[in-house]
Amino acid sequence: MTVGIPKEIKNNESRVGMTPAGVFELVKNNHTVYVQSGAGEGSGFFNQDYQQAGATILDTIGQVYAMSDMIVKVKEPIAEEYSLIQEGQIVFTYFHFASSEALTKAMIKSKAICIAYETVEDEDGTLPLLTPMSEVAGRMAIQQGAKYLEKPVKGKGVLLGGVPGVSPGRVLVLGAGTVGIQAAKMAAGLGAQVTILDVNMKRLRYVNDIMPSHVVTGFSNEFNIRKHIKTNDLIIGGVLLKGAKAPNLITRDMLKEMHPGTVIVDVAVDQGGCVETTKPTTHEDPIYIIDDVVHYCVANMPGAVPYTSTVALTNVTLPYVLKLANLGWRSACKMDKSLEKGLNVVEGEIVYKEIAETFHLEPVLA
Repeated sequence: MTVGIPKEIKNNESRVGMTPAGVFELVKNNHTVYVQSGAGEGSGFFNQDYQQAGATILDTIGQVYAMSDMIVKVKEPIAEEYSLIQEGQIVFTYFHFASSEALTKAMIKSKAICIAYETVEDEDGTLPLLTPMSEVAGRMAIQQGAKYLEKPVKGKGVLLGGVPGVSPGRVLVLGAGTVGIQAAKMAAGLGAQVTILDVNMKRLRYVNDIMPSHVVTGFSNEFNIRKHIKTNDLIIGGVLLKGAKAPNLITRDMLKEMHPGTVIVDVAVDQGGCVETTKPTTHEDPIYIIDDVVHYCVANMPGAVPYTSTVALTNVTLPYVLKLANLGWRSACKMDKSLEKGLNVVEGEIVYKEIAETFHLEPVLA
């Protein structure tokens, strides 16, 4: 199979779909790999690194799409790429279809095989290809939140760890999944007082067992959320519904109950956000302010640390890429039920239930 690695063209996206080590494994399995010139530079991987691993360097993104049976990316295709995708071509990347009707319609029109990293699901319900980026985003959420709590950027002027004689900052984490636990871990490490809310008691018991005593758990409901937002300095949105749009746990009217300078970092922005006032931002222009509340809603947070993110992503995607290349998508998905759940749009039809429901359509069995 011919596998193409294009350069990401989304705003400030410096990750790349595969490391040279991943390319080496594909070439070792007798596949041809095309890498767009400069695709890996943002992550610290250069053309010669890919060439030494056995890849062929192509000058343009158009060439990569035109010459490849399978495209391996990081972020969803953007409008400039829609026309490059070919009928029957496998596109393996993060799609987050539920947050973009335009993207969904474009991929239906392309009749490509769209396999989404974020819906590949193991038997135990874990999402192996989403997990590493969720780990990065959860940790970064605290890093960015701490920065935007500073007064020069309109934050409250609170140091999360406090100092002797001054109470530490307070962090509210919505969701005890991978993002929430990693955010809580980082915030606790800085010395902040952390409250983590979820509806899953099993997850809350787990958090209670592994976290230090200054991380406390609570059941997530509107009453408790309204109570906690009044006293917390930093709020992390880490709620995920697999393949579906995130629920709005914080509504517009709740902002008025927050102290001016409170910071919201909505990591769920890729799935529409769990805050009603969330709108996607970029690393170039990451924040906006509504009712004196600072919103940080960058849709590709891990793109700010591309070396770490690219290596972490390739570690988990490569086994699936090899299966797809070695067996073809039909056989690979038939043999691997986890990979089969990654099928979102196939040859012009939505085959993932939650995406179809988002757009009030009937899913078609793949």
